[in-house]
Amino acid sequence: MDALQAGRSVRVDAATVVPGPYRQGEPDRTTLCVPVMIEDGLAAIVHIERALPARWTQEEESLVRDVSGRIFASFCRTRAQEALSAGHGRLETALTATRQGQARLSMAVNIARLGIFEWDTVTGAVEMDDRSREIFGLAPEGPVHQDEVFSRLEKVDVERAHALTEAAAVDGTEVVADYRVTRPDGTTRTILSSSEPLQDEGGHLRMIGVFHDVTVLRQAEADLRTLNADLEREVVERTQARGRTWTLTPDLMCALDRRGYLVTSNPAWQTLLGWSDVEIAQTPIWDLLHPDDVKRTRVGLERIEDGQPAVGCANRYRRKDGSYRWISWIGVPEDGLVYCTGRDVTVEKEREAALAARTAERDLFATIVETDRAPICAFDHDFRLIAFNQAHSDEFHRIFGYRVNLGDIFPDLFTEDQAHVMRALMARALAGEVFTVVEEFGDPSIVKPYWEVSYTPLRDGDGRIFGAFHHAQDITERVRATAELDRAQDALRQAQKMEAVGQLTGGVAHDFNNLLTVIMSSTDLLKRPNLPEERRQRYIGAISDTVTRAAKLTGQLLAFARRQALKPAVFDAARSVETIEEMIGTLTGSRIRTVTRLPDEACLIDADPSQFETAIVNMAVNARDAMDGEGKLTISVRNVAAIPGDRSHARVVGRFVALSISDTGTGIDAGILDKIFEPFFTTKEVGHGTGLGLSQVIGFAKQSGGEVRVVSAIGEGTTFTLYLPRAAKDAPAVVDDADPAPLMDGHGTRVLLVEDNRDVGNFATQTLHDLGYETVWAMDARQALAELAKAPDRFDVVFSDVVMPGMDGVELAREIGLRHVGLPVVLASGYSHVLAQNGTDGLDLLHKPYSVEQLSRILRKVTTRRRRVMDTGR
Repeated sequence: MDALQAGRSVRVDAATVVPGPYRQGEPDRTTLCVPVMIEDGLAAIVHIERALPARWTQEEESLVRDVSGRIFASFCRTRAQEALSAGHGRLETALTATRQGQARLSMAVNIARLGIFEWDTVTGAVEMDDRSREIFGLAPEGPVHQDEVFSRLEKVDVERAHALTEAAAVDGTEVVADYRVTRPDGTTRTILSSSEPLQDEGGHLRMIGVFHDVTVLRQAEADLRTLNADLEREVVERTQARGRTWTLTPDLMCALDRRGYLVTSNPAWQTLLGWSDVEIAQTPIWDLLHPDDVKRTRVGLERIEDGQPAVGCANRYRRKDGSYRWISWIGVPEDGLVYCTGRDVTVEKEREAALAARTAERDLFATIVETDRAPICAFDHDFRLIAFNQAHSDEFHRIFGYRVNLGDIFPDLFTEDQAHVMRALMARALAGEVFTVVEEFGDPSIVKPYWEVSYTPLRDGDGRIFGAFHHAQDITERVRATAELDRAQDALRQAQKMEAVGQLTGGVAHDFNNLLTVIMSSTDLLKRPNLPEERRQRYIGAISDTVTRAAKLTGQLLAFARRQALKPAVFDAARSVETIEEMIGTLTGSRIRTVTRLPDEACLIDADPSQFETAIVNMAVNARDAMDGEGKLTISVRNVAAIPGDRSHARVVGRFVALSISDTGTGIDAGILDKIFEPFFTTKEVGHGTGLGLSQVIGFAKQSGGEVRVVSAIGEGTTFTLYLPRAAKDAPAVVDDADPAPLMDGHGTRVLLVEDNRDVGNFATQTLHDLGYETVWAMDARQALAELAKAPDRFDVVFSDVVMPGMDGVELAREIGLRHVGLPVVLASGYSHVLAQNGTDGLDLLHKPYSVEQLSRILRKVTTRRRRVMDTGR
């Protein structure tokens, strides 16, 4: 029992009888104890008691020991089974933990994108897992040799791998290196190889390690290096930019101490205000401020020094030249200084002042409009009223009996017959037109005054029309007075017109009676028998000269009436004056000194050269007579940009050529300036002028699109200036197209004569026949076209009058030009409004009255020209 209590493992082979304790009142007992096991602190005993004291026999002890042995054996088997079961559990737990560790390891390897390899450096065999094969682009199965692996590496990397492996074989260190892998598909990867050397039992050096694909990592590192370089460069650039900003900014930058001195300042102080760095540093800002801004600036600076930043505080600084500029400041305090940035806002201040002035002006205008007694209203594109003054409301109420309201559609407030008129007027203004009209508006049953209404569009800042307004005045009384005046003036004009007609008729009758007297006397004398040839020729010559003077008189009358047929051409006015300068000198006489002032530049006009020269001669003769044959005559030509206005004509802007003729004569009285261009008006004695010279000048000017201006002073002389439009094209080259000598024998030239007057037709037919021409006479254009349609080649030329019933001569010539190309047409006319308005349109023209020589010459001219064209084929 001591051994059991001591905890020792004791096996007892023989049973030990232990007398049991005696207890009072209990009978004696005999106990047999057999130890079964003493192990690991556990004791097992078979304890048998007897009720009576007795000695155990050998058979009984053997039986007890056998039973105890069986119990012990059963216990041992149970313990072994328990131990085996526990061992199996621990083994299963260990295997589970191992599998979980392997799974975690595999997951970690996959997450880290690690590839495992083992390289036999002697045989060159390389064992690689799937990840390693993927990294190198190798087949997923089959043996791998080091040459196949090294073929994916750069040559320098292969050499480095061998060198590191040899070093590791010597000192046993770990080999860690980056390699660049180029796979068969052309893609490249960067791998980190980490391996350790191992000597196997065969003495081979093996390198066991992992591959880590660090392509993304290395790229990130490169990007980071680039980013760091960029950031560093940006820091440098920003630092430089701040320096450049300090130097180049137009804004004022400075640090200001408490005394008002600038501790530092940027170059803008000199650029903007003109003060140098030294001058700025030595001058307190109080000396630069406008006197009215000093107190306000001191208060603001004190607030900044108390920790209140200033934004937008503006004051005026004096420039070195004495002027002032408005500067808007931002200031913040720091370390006892005030750091400031100032911007020049002078322009903004001036704009604010201008805006304030405009606002005040607008308010004033609004007051004026509101107090104006004339009705004013504004409307939008929907014809709705958007504004009106009190006068408009009152006047509308006066003429219609009710008042208008904002938003009313204005035309709808009028009577039906007036609504469409008002709507049309408003639409014109909304379209951008500025105009004034006189209309009657109002209810006829109340009052319907005459209104003078001025319309003007309203535009926004971008020039877009957003509405319009009108300003109206009741002019009923003025209209009535004007009507009375017009009636009186009409009566006066009618009387003046009758007087002018009488004067014109009298003048024409007087001149033509003189001419007819010569002709009649000469014809009477020619009828006398036995008249000597010399006297007969003298009478015939008198008749011919008289007819020429009559034709000239008719031409002057047509010129005044602007009904002469002009032959415009482009020519240089200055050169034309040069051409007739000698003739003018002959006309004016030796006692008048003629001076010409002609420019070197071309003064091109598109007018009738003959009529232009006639106008010069008429003005020169008029000047000669004004100087009584002695003085100075100045002729000048120049290009001008406008025709000046005078008391009865407005200024006309445009491109003109001005021909001025000045004299030193007696001048023209202002009372007759308006009459000098009238036909037959003259201040000369009877027989010293017809009064038609200046009429030709004004008629030619007006018909050519020009004008005449007169400047005169009594006792100082007169200047006539003829203004003609400047030509837009150059003068054509001079072509020798001189009239040929008269052809007295037509040699059978075939002429289609078109003349509606029977007397003229008979005379022309007989004349052409006498000259040797073959003539067919048509009474009008329709008959002429019919004759040409029969046989187009039958005629060589068409000779037609201009004024005929139906189709006139010009229209006939155009039609012939379309139907019978190349057939020449000669026109004859004494007067035609068609030719006066549109010109000859390039056609040959024979003026009535014409002589036989003139008719022969022009027919020969056009037929010769036609033959020349036919011979050359063009």
